Formats: sequence, structure tokens, C-alpha cells
Amino acid sequence: MVTNFVTLWVMLDPISTVGFFLALTPGMVAAERRVLATKAVLIAAAVLLFFILAGQFLLSALNIPLYSFQIAGGIVLFLFALNMIFGHTKPQVAESSPGAEPDESIAVFPLAIPGIAGPGAMLVVVLLTDKERYSFGQQVDTVVLLLVVLFLLWLALMLANPISRIIGASGANVIARVMGLLLAAVAANNVLQAARVYIATAAGV
Repeated sequence: MVTNFVTLWVMLDPISTVGFFLALTPGMVAAERRVLATKAVLIAAAVLLFFILAGQFLLSALNIPLYSFQIAGGIVLFLFALNMIFGHTKPQVAESSPGAEPDESIAVFPLAIPGIAGPGAMLVVVLLTDKERYSFGQQVDTVVLLLVVLFLLWLALMLANPISRIIGASGANVIARVMGLLLAAVAANNVLQAARVYIATAAGV
């Protein structure tokens, strides 16, 4: 469970999401930011829960073995981790002009998708609820962990302004890079596990 929590935490990346959120909402008052953050987290949760329920079915319909998806997912996660270590972790957006009317459509794009529920997060929730590797109870545990991480992310967005003042730009950079290293290790482990399954399947074991 600890590994799954860390993986979900790193992929949803609340710290970087706070910075992204602040960049998207210049000039907004606290109440407007709270409404926007709540909408975005709820939308992201709905998208990720959909992938938990239907992701594996879609793979079966496309006749894609899960180990292939796991290897592809591990590679994507590894590239995402490298991006966290060496570059930006969230999409860049143009600044809004001061005093402009808040556009609540940004709660859907780019804040919820791909800011929170990005391709990497979608891949992770499918991999962590693989019906062949995890029991129903373990899948339920993963859903609970996902909801906990999303709740913590929502709290972080509620506290975006004070968090930004406390950690500063340097603190956010350090945290993002440490999280990137952890994610790279998790991604490598996913690829190795999938390769082991593929070799065993090919050898008829």
C-alpha cells in the first residue's frame, strides 16, 4: 500500500499542481480559487475512476496484453520522472491580464485534464488495479488511496497561497526532483516486473 500511495502521490504531484494552479488563476480572489479547485478535483476524480472501471476492458477489447501496457506505462512514467527531475512537471500556460474575469472553464482544461488527471495518472490507476495481479480488496484499497491523495491535493489547492509563500520556488523545485527520483525507481520496477511476466509467458512457464 505504501508503494501505491507514493506512486499516486508522485503522479498527481500536489506540490507542482499548486504552482500550476496559481499560474492559471492570477488576480482571482480566494473564494473564486476555492470553487475552481473543487470543480477541477471532482472532474479529475471522475476521469480517473472511469479509467479504473473501464481501462482494463478497453485493453482487452484492443487485444493488448497487460504486460505490454505495463511496459509502455513504465516507459512513460520514467520519461515523466525525467521531466520532473530536469524540467517542468506541469503544462505551461499564458498569463492572464490583471483584472480579467475568471474563466471557470479552466477547471476542466487544463487544470483537471491534463494538470491533475494526465496521461501518466491514467496509466498508473489502470496498472495499480490490474485484475490479474491484485485481488478485489486490493483494488478497493487502491481506490481509497486515490481518493485520499485527491483529497490531500484539494487541501493543498485550498492552501495554495500560504503554501507558495512557505516553500518558495526553490523548495518546490527540490521536492519535485526528489519525487521524480522516486517515480523513476517505481517506473523501472514496473518494467522489470512486466518483462519477467513476458519471459515466463514466452517460455511457457
